[in-house]
Amino acid sequence: MKNEIVDKLNLLLADYQIHYQNLRGFHWNIQGKYFFELHAKFEELYNDAAVKIDEVAERILTIDGTPLHTFEDYMHRAEIEAKKNIHQGETAVKSIINDLTAILRLEKEIKGLAVEYGDDGTEDLMSGFMDQQEKTLWMLKAWMK
Repeated sequence: MKNEIVDKLNLLLADYQIHYQNLRGFHWNIQGKYFFELHAKFEELYNDAAVKIDEVAERILTIDGTPLHTFEDYMHRAEIEAKKNIHQGETAVKSIINDLTAILRLEKEIKGLAVEYGDDGTEDLMSGFMDQQEKTLWMLKAWMK
């Protein structure tokens, strides 16, 4: 039980770390007519990801696991791909939508495991993340129209 949840939380941690770095790269490298709005939005998103990274790692520790903590581990474990040299707003936003969709799918899986094993803390954490990400996805998709 615990090992399965810790394993999935470590996968989530790795995905979040790659997502975070992608967001930083988009923030630094965005160009074009949407620069000002996207530069600020990407900063908001990477700050949110940083908080979630910490919460996931602390949850792993709370349930007596060991969080991954090297970039090598994140790169080998993550299912989200690192992005490079993205300067165009729509390309960056599409990438974020894809990454958040994958993260949300994993969070739903983790929540299901938490329910199955009676891990209320992990269930609550995933529920909170999912609520926020569903709203963020809705907004990003609306921006793309």
